[in-house]
Amino acid sequence: MSESWWFVLTIAAVLGAMGMLAWPYWRRHQLGIRFEKARKRFHLRREWLEVDFLNMASAASKARGMVWRDCSFEDEAVFATDRSTGQLRAFVGLTIFFAPGEGGSVRERSAAANTRDATAVFLFDGRDWSTDGRALFNLNPFEAVERFQYELEQVD
Repeated sequence: MSESWWFVLTIAAVLGAMGMLAWPYWRRHQLGIRFEKARKRFHLRREWLEVDFLNMASAASKARGMVWRDCSFEDEAVFATDRSTGQLRAFVGLTIFFAPGEGGSVRERSAAANTRDATAVFLFDGRDWSTDGRALFNLNPFEAVERFQYELEQVD
């Protein structure tokens, strides 16, 4: 009887050790599946996300004498995860076109004719993508991830 208990305990210990060794690989596989689904969802919803971004960013703009007229988004997106929360983010390069606002000075009106390069930030909450209209000016998507490298980890 005592030999059978040792046999059961040995099998349980071996299976437990195998499970502990396999856990990181299984977890990495699950994260890869999650990322792939999120990436596909991003590309399916991209046009709506871009419209949401433009509406939110132009409403929150604090540029004096300038109004966001339009944005031209780049095709490529760079994905990264937040190191503390694990939240997935997408960074997309864009060019912002400004129009002169009401009551702006001549100098502000000439500045409004310019375009600015920036990076749009999109957030994935585990189910769907959204944006808060945040633009990182003067950074392309790769530079944005690199600049916040202590907070973000790029996903391949």
